[in-house]
Amino acid sequence: MQNKGLIKFFAILFALVSIYQLSFTFVTSNIESKAKAFANGDSQKELAYLDSIGKEKVFLGHTFNEVREKQINKGLDLEGGINVTLQISIKDVLKGLANNSKNPVFNQALSEATKNREGNQDYLDAFFIAFDKVSNGSVKLSSPEIFANRNLTEIDSKMTDAQVKPIIKQKVKESIESAFNVLRERIDKFGVTQPNIQKIGESGRILVELPGAKDVDRITKLLQSTAQLEFWQTYKAEEIGNFLLAANESLKKTEKTADVKKETPKASQIDSLLTGSTAKDTTAAALAASNPLLGLVKSPGQQGGPVLAYFDPKDTAKVNGFLKREDIRALLPAEQRFARFAWGKVNAKTPDVVELYALKTTRDGVPPVGGGVVTSAKDDFNQLGKPCVTIQFNAAGARKWEDFTSDVSKTVGFIAIVLDNTVHSAPRVEKPIPGGSCEISGAFEISETKDLANILRAGKLPASAEIVQKEVVGPSLGQQAIDNGIMSSIVGLALVCLWMVFYYGRAGWYANVALLVNLLLLFGILASVGAVLTLPGIAGIVLTMGTAVDANIIIYERAKEELRHGKSLPDAVVTSYSWQGAMRSIIDANVTHILTGLILFVFGTGPIKGFATTLLIGIFTSLFTAIFIARIFIDRDIAAGRTLMFATNTTKNWFTNFNFDFIKAKKFTYIFSSLVVIGSCISFATFGLDEGVDFVGGRTFQVKFEKPVEPTEVSEKLSQEFGVNVEVKEFGNPSQMRIITKYKVQEDGVGVDKEVNEKLYNGLKSYYASNISYDDFINTAEGKTLGVVQSTKVSATVSDDIKSNSFWAVIGAMLVVGLYLAVSFRKWQYSLGAIAAVAHDVIFVLGTYSLLYKFMPFHMEMDQHFIAAILTVIGYSMNDTVIVFDRIREFIAGNTKGDFNKIVNDSVNTTLSRTINTSLTMIIVLLIMFIFGGESIRGFIFAMLIGIGVGTYSSLFLATPVLVDTMPKSDKKEVERLHEEANV
Repeated sequence: MQNKGLIKFFAILFALVSIYQLSFTFVTSNIESKAKAFANGDSQKELAYLDSIGKEKVFLGHTFNEVREKQINKGLDLEGGINVTLQISIKDVLKGLANNSKNPVFNQALSEATKNREGNQDYLDAFFIAFDKVSNGSVKLSSPEIFANRNLTEIDSKMTDAQVKPIIKQKVKESIESAFNVLRERIDKFGVTQPNIQKIGESGRILVELPGAKDVDRITKLLQSTAQLEFWQTYKAEEIGNFLLAANESLKKTEKTADVKKETPKASQIDSLLTGSTAKDTTAAALAASNPLLGLVKSPGQQGGPVLAYFDPKDTAKVNGFLKREDIRALLPAEQRFARFAWGKVNAKTPDVVELYALKTTRDGVPPVGGGVVTSAKDDFNQLGKPCVTIQFNAAGARKWEDFTSDVSKTVGFIAIVLDNTVHSAPRVEKPIPGGSCEISGAFEISETKDLANILRAGKLPASAEIVQKEVVGPSLGQQAIDNGIMSSIVGLALVCLWMVFYYGRAGWYANVALLVNLLLLFGILASVGAVLTLPGIAGIVLTMGTAVDANIIIYERAKEELRHGKSLPDAVVTSYSWQGAMRSIIDANVTHILTGLILFVFGTGPIKGFATTLLIGIFTSLFTAIFIARIFIDRDIAAGRTLMFATNTTKNWFTNFNFDFIKAKKFTYIFSSLVVIGSCISFATFGLDEGVDFVGGRTFQVKFEKPVEPTEVSEKLSQEFGVNVEVKEFGNPSQMRIITKYKVQEDGVGVDKEVNEKLYNGLKSYYASNISYDDFINTAEGKTLGVVQSTKVSATVSDDIKSNSFWAVIGAMLVVGLYLAVSFRKWQYSLGAIAAVAHDVIFVLGTYSLLYKFMPFHMEMDQHFIAAILTVIGYSMNDTVIVFDRIREFIAGNTKGDFNKIVNDSVNTTLSRTINTSLTMIIVLLIMFIFGGESIRGFIFAMLIGIGVGTYSSLFLATPVLVDTMPKSDKKEVERLHEEANV
């Protein structure tokens, strides 16, 4: 090997750089361990400790904050925390840009875009297509009643649709950027270690990762709140009382009420529902049974006050339905026709009642004072010592505020402070309020005032942000994943190293040194590029151990062949490391692996991208160490005159002198493979596949119980609680269940998420003898062993995108690799044989999952992890097939005696030693991961185990016969002629 000194220099340099990069991870981990010990489970105390030393120099002149930024970041599945994908409503942005246009074509196009948007299609593109179709040239986007309005001075009514579209795209892009900045401001003030927020292309989606965050409901509310702050004057109870009476009477004609045997209540008794003076001889039950609206009143509001009445929170949807009906709103007097009804904030101390207000709004819906004039907000305490938020207006806002309070004070009225259409308080105003400040008080907790002040300071979102995908992982589950990953890594590494030494002797030790250097470089690169380590990423590293020795195996097997042919050790080594030896096969095999890894990286998200990252880095580091590091030791043996057999006395004749007729066996293999494909297709049609929430949408909860429970019983109880079927499966052991529901998966909002959490808690709390609280059940905490330890939500929109991405990833991987083989081998028959083998392998794995998912003790869902496994199988199958095809190409170009079939058979037989060794090391590693890797990736690993096995079969018994059968007879005759002449 030339330039050995330079290779050694770079190897040492890379190793030292890797150690340097990894040192930051070790230092950070040590300091964070001290912080955890100091805080003793108190997350706020832990954060305060880390913040206090953030600017202190702790390592090589670097502050702790700088050291922490350079560490290998752990993904949420290892760290614990919350991962959220928010969808900024492009529909709301367009409505805002169009000034809430009432144009029927515009609104129909919005509706069509929502309904017909295809997977991975941006909503804006779907809207433009729908608008072109609905308008059919009758209305332009530049119409004054659509986008040529005061909000968009860049657009005039003479513009064509083609001219308007780029402007709208830019405005939407700016709105998404604004939302991104608002969310980043909120998150930075929330107080979690190393939050991550990033835009996902131009889709309007924003990814938010909050490692270590634990309060699920609070974070959900913080992220989704639009912060639409408004100040409105309220109507007094007596001003709206007659309308409520009239609405109640009108509703009697259309709403079915319960039969009441008592005398029908008189008008005076009905009126008493709003005054609280019900006659003793008239029961509340009788009144409620015959009054659709007033019968829902829990207690009336006071005359002269802003509260109309108090209702049960569960009845608010029903009351909203009544008050929004056009026939009911028509009963409002002319001067009240723009009245807007709004609910108060539910008080944790009185959770069974909520206030109803009526706001004095106007035709245009613009409040007298809005949140846009707020310059600062601060969480504070009022004169009574209660938590509140004080806000300061700008100069224009101060004038508006003084004028507004002056008008309201003339009637000693009330001003409702409304945030996101919820009335937080409605104080009485007796005189004008100068000074440009205001206080928001109510039934607040301290954390709520902090979040509210945070939101108001950061600003409001330009459109609603809905959580379309969410994953919550408890820290105890993350630690378990780390422990499982370390265990599987150590055991896998030990077994691979032992096998290499057992099979290759001293050369095996050199391969092991190369493997260890490979791992050092791999982790060093992960640290230097700021990669995030996930559980699938650990799987990728462990898998790299299996593939890392593949190049060494190919080289060693070729060196053994050259030695058997009578070459000296130096010549055998030079040949095996040459392009004519093993290098061509190694490069072809790794290029196919790189291509599938790139496709996995492009189409994958979250943990799958982490798996692809480690896999891709591992391929390059493996090539470097196998080709250069092991060679250094081999050349040293040659220089010292030591004997190197690339085998031991026990294994030197293993897998040699094979003479199996693979072409002759094709009848049986074609029949077997055809039966597999047909059987799989029948299974798809009969049993289908267990599509996870990634593909169909829904919510998944991993719940731990105090003792074993029966899945069927839990399913029945939860199905009754939710009102829809809830699927419950045992997950790992009888005291841990995986719960899947599609309840309200199409609906978004803070209220829906909390409702689902509460229903889950109510349905399961009877299984806990310890009277577990809602917060302890739902939220995550250090050392948590009961309740929800992991949860996932995927909306139908996101699941469609995931499904589309997965389909194109699999098809794309097959086509791209097939194209590469066609170019590399210069004959399409090689590409066809490889694609046929890979398609067979994919169908085989899918068929296995279809047949077994109902019976296996671990989950076998079709999700993103499964697609990652399929792509890995494609990469391995292609890798294995390329090695075989490279040897066939070499033999065809050589001078082996015999007809075409014999030449092919001889070439395949010489690859068996490499094929069996590589497959064996891969299977060993995967089995270790399957046993020790943890329940969450067991289905993922099982798919790869099946795929590796069937991939080895297909490369020998399917790809090769397809290649032979599709090769033109003229080409076969020409090969036979050339070989006959060479042996004359």
